[in-house]
Amino acid sequence: MTERAHAEGHADEGAGAWSGSWVAERLGVGLTGDEALTGLLGLALRRNPKRAHLLVSNVLGKHVPQSPSVVHGHGVALGRRVRDLLGAEAAERAVVLGYAETATGLGHSVADGLGSAPYLHSTRRPVATVARAGGFEESHSHATSHLLLPEDPALLAGDGPLVLVDDEFSTGNTVLNTVRALHERYPRKRYVVVALVDMRSPADAGRLDDFAREIGARVDLVTTASGTVQLPLGVLEKGQELVARHETAATDPTTEPTTDPTTGPTGRVPAAEPSATVRRVELRWPHDVPDGGRHGFTPAHRARLEAALPAMAARIAEALPTGARRVLVLGFEELMYAPLRLAHALEQTVGGDVAVRYSTTTRSPVLAVDDPGYAIRTRLVFPAHDDPADGPGERYAYNVAGAGFDAVVAVVDSVADTPALHAPDGLPARLAAHVPHVLLAVVPSYVPGSPHAPERPSMLPEPLRGPDFSSYAPDEVGWLLQDLSDVTLEAPTEEREEAIQSGGAHYAESLPVEYQPSEQYQQLFHAALETSAARLARAVGAVTEIVLAERSPRPVLVSLARAGTPVGVLMRRWARFRHGLDLPHYAVSIVRGRGIDANALRWLADHHDPADVVFVDGWTGKGAITRELAAALRAFEDSDGITGFDPEIAVLADPGSCVRTYGTRDDFLIPSACLNSTVSGLISRTVLRADLVGPHDFHGAKFYRELAGADLSPAFLDAVSARFPEVTEAVDAQAKDLLSADRAPTWEGWAAVERISEEYGIHDVNLVKPGVGETTRVMLRRVPWKVLARAVAGADLDHVRLLAEQRGVPVEEVADLPYTCVGLIHPQYTRGATGADGKAVTL
Repeated sequence: MTERAHAEGHADEGAGAWSGSWVAERLGVGLTGDEALTGLLGLALRRNPKRAHLLVSNVLGKHVPQSPSVVHGHGVALGRRVRDLLGAEAAERAVVLGYAETATGLGHSVADGLGSAPYLHSTRRPVATVARAGGFEESHSHATSHLLLPEDPALLAGDGPLVLVDDEFSTGNTVLNTVRALHERYPRKRYVVVALVDMRSPADAGRLDDFAREIGARVDLVTTASGTVQLPLGVLEKGQELVARHETAATDPTTEPTTDPTTGPTGRVPAAEPSATVRRVELRWPHDVPDGGRHGFTPAHRARLEAALPAMAARIAEALPTGARRVLVLGFEELMYAPLRLAHALEQTVGGDVAVRYSTTTRSPVLAVDDPGYAIRTRLVFPAHDDPADGPGERYAYNVAGAGFDAVVAVVDSVADTPALHAPDGLPARLAAHVPHVLLAVVPSYVPGSPHAPERPSMLPEPLRGPDFSSYAPDEVGWLLQDLSDVTLEAPTEEREEAIQSGGAHYAESLPVEYQPSEQYQQLFHAALETSAARLARAVGAVTEIVLAERSPRPVLVSLARAGTPVGVLMRRWARFRHGLDLPHYAVSIVRGRGIDANALRWLADHHDPADVVFVDGWTGKGAITRELAAALRAFEDSDGITGFDPEIAVLADPGSCVRTYGTRDDFLIPSACLNSTVSGLISRTVLRADLVGPHDFHGAKFYRELAGADLSPAFLDAVSARFPEVTEAVDAQAKDLLSADRAPTWEGWAAVERISEEYGIHDVNLVKPGVGETTRVMLRRVPWKVLARAVAGADLDHVRLLAEQRGVPVEEVADLPYTCVGLIHPQYTRGATGADGKAVTL
């Protein structure tokens, strides 16, 4: 029997043997009650000293993959019954509370059925910025403490009905603990308890009514089915012995269960190596919608999510492999509702040709037995990856391995998108060993903002992308900028320099006229690219490998526009070439003296974990932007209360010794520095001017569409990335050497700049531009005074010498220069500092 045929004969379709018969036969455990009960529930054995058996729901979407329309539909149906029970007026004032972790999605679905009810679920994840509004214990659980962390404490303070939702109502202890704790703090007259199944014993059945009389409130119960569990004497001990026997049958801790029936009753074979590529799919989750009900979910949130779901489902569908027939959307512990709704929307998008199923990972330790009469056929084991408050431990995905899925879409929140997730024993790797295609979708974790944070815009726009903005392909980079292409911003170089140096204007308030290279200069560019492409490829590969090793296995590349953008694109290409990763890449504006675009940071924090963001630039000069970024991020933390952004910039070249993350510290010609927009996607440098950029806007830039005929941006990227295969071994060696080296910044470049500033009587380090790249910028955009060149500099300076000749700028050779060259901006610039021919004059 093939794995697919074996899998499709059980699990989510519920055909064949009852999935509780294995436990019933061996322990004498039985279910009595409604006819629907055995269709709703199976049985398994807990690896838990407090309770032997586990009721495994077939419609909850936790342990057993199920159609998302079935899972959501059961919750919605319960919510509609609650609405009918309460009546329209009381239902409008109701609040729904779900239980972590198992019922977070069910409770949210019940709130959907009620229609207008806000939703909150308990959580086991403390959040430092949110005060507790209550908590309670779940006595039989493996992880007991529940926290209530509403963003708005008034959510629980009203007098309307409180609807409490759990997957099963077994003893009533959890509900009684909850109501008692909340009633002391937020008393109300009516409670409704909702569960898929009511499995109370006759002894427990009357406790709810007694408790209601005790607190003086009405307590109703709404369930899909009811019955009782028959537990023979000594079942706990017998269950523990049975679990121990089956767990020790496979003594190798690296093994996992499988559905291959030839392996015997334990269903275990050695854990396989990952065979599938793990790819990330960008959901573009709406920034103003929480990832779930941990801090509250309002009807307004629900409306915005409903509007966004079709587009997100379409992105997932587009990323699925061609010909996929069975797809699992796998949620993550408490994150049940977001993946459920994504799965439901995907089910509607792909239609009947693709069977979409939904389940989630869990903390619950359960024995796996490969038998059609047992509810948990297989178990994948992986380490916790969200830095849980109760410390590290195992986590599980049940009934996934061997279930015949062609693809799994794993959905986690950004707090859980950590190095541990992407480790060799992490969830994606475990999935990739059993499923041909694994996609990862990350929902931004919602954390209520600081009460002192400034007013934020209701919605920031999505990134601009080519071909509408820039000549880069749309997946290469998203620009967190606003398009100012229709605004006249250019001014003659001399006018700009006079205004900047006189203090009358900031350099970011205007743009220089785009330099149009001569035929001779373009020939130099192409010659330099041919000569340096392999060297560039090695530096790109090395810095990318360092980022993946030290910063994040799934970094979000954020290049500093515009010089950093080609480097960010190349790093993204290397990650895809070498590791099969599709990394997100954005470009943002940073302005000396004004800082980084705070709205861009807010957008990034809404869509990604700030800890995964790696800022990228082309090269360092004296380190001014490095210091600017660090200061700006400190100010942003103070103003917005958002932490986690790392100020360490990753650069291709670090001749100034300003950063730890670099591909090389050599000061050599990076051809993208030779030109302006025509090697940077036809995008101008960024603009920040008060009459164009409001407090809730991204910084601006122009797209020079009219220069398309001279665009060399794709040619530059392709020339470098074409060398990736030939430099792979060299990159591995270079990255290994760098990772083991002392890369602490020495700030040698800053000291040299200060010395030059004084020696040449400039007395302003901002007018000293060290390195080949910065010197080139001086020649192209500013009014240059002199070029200092290292005496032994060779072909790396051919283009600088040509520009100097064209502009009449002297080139002075210096013996002890730590850079290949340094460009000096004219220190006493007025209009009279250039002659009639536009060339600089000597002081």
